[in-house]
Amino acid sequence: MFIVLLKFSENKSMAREFMEGHNEWIRRGMDDGVFLVVGSLQPNQGGGIVAHNTSMEELQNRVNDDPFVAERVVSAEILEITPGKVDPRLSFLLD
Repeated sequence: MFIVLLKFSENKSMAREFMEGHNEWIRRGMDDGVFLVVGSLQPNQGGGIVAHNTSMEELQNRVNDDPFVAERVVSAEILEITPGKVDPRLSFLLD
């Protein structure tokens, strides 16, 4: 399981220009079953993603394909978590 932090960087002002491509990138991640949760980092710091069902290498390649990352609207950090205990509703994360 992974946490992806997308924090605004030097080209934050260009976010509007690349928003459509970024939203399509999010849709692909959700449709592919890789992104579980996508949301905003508060207050107005960027975005965060909970991802699973992928490898670090595959996720890094996917993140690099985000127009926000490619155009340096955000900087990306990927944290890998090995779940030890989960709520029963999230037991699929232990597989």
